[in-house]
Amino acid sequence: MQPSDLAQPIKSKETCSLTMVRRVAAMLDLETASFSEGGILPRGWHFFMLAGSTRKSDLRQDGFPGLGVPMPDLGLPRLLLGSRTVAYKNDLVIGSVIEKTSFVKSIVEKTPPSGRMAIVTLQHELRPVSDAHPAIVETQTYILLENKGAGSPPPPDQLQSLPNVGKYKEFVPDETLLFQYSALGFNSHKIHLDRHYTQNVEGLPDLVVNGGLATLLLTEFISTDLELELSEIKVKHLAPLFCNRKMTLFRDGGLFKIFDDNNAVAVEMTAETLQARSLHK
Repeated sequence: MQPSDLAQPIKSKETCSLTMVRRVAAMLDLETASFSEGGILPRGWHFFMLAGSTRKSDLRQDGFPGLGVPMPDLGLPRLLLGSRTVAYKNDLVIGSVIEKTSFVKSIVEKTPPSGRMAIVTLQHELRPVSDAHPAIVETQTYILLENKGAGSPPPPDQLQSLPNVGKYKEFVPDETLLFQYSALGFNSHKIHLDRHYTQNVEGLPDLVVNGGLATLLLTEFISTDLELELSEIKVKHLAPLFCNRKMTLFRDGGLFKIFDDNNAVAVEMTAETLQARSLHK
């Protein structure tokens, strides 16, 4: 797909399926029977409705399907998630039919000293068919890069000290979690699933934690541990997080971070929250 082919948004009907909601709950080790049709979808769980239906023969070489919109072919084989913004304008009801509209919002090509690159921004809108306006609007910014080739993994960063204020929660993502999240979102990007590809083609030390999964873990931290309801989040992905390595979720006021196993900041999120309301236990 070329940039000139991207004018028309892709619309589809999705179902906020109870089956999928219970599978997300199971992945998060929550009681699945507590969710039923007619209930409110926890904010942050809409990711499975953003999945696209890209045919296997149309996948990028790295396996990335595009998530609702096929990624344009710009001759740049490496892909990273740079940022995400989600506005929760209203709740979605479990079992309801949703109209999804996805489109490429912008493509910016650059040639810095490190090599040619492109920044591609996708936008998704989820609207209950009975409503006039979207309930959720999400933008995702991806960075496309030239193939650097596999090499020796970078040396580990020096262990840093965590801030001495704020609320923390430690977590270790494993292969099973990466597989389940990728399957629920129909995301076949090889860096989350194929250790041989990740190490020998991308030159990374291990499987990479999905950027969307890192975001989900933070929104769960906000809604479950802090019992706050989200109205908008803005997320920046600064460095990869890796499978089987400790991450630390951190909150200081309206600022949220994920520190990697060396206590370096990998994810930053700002969140606007409403009054406390626990959506699930």
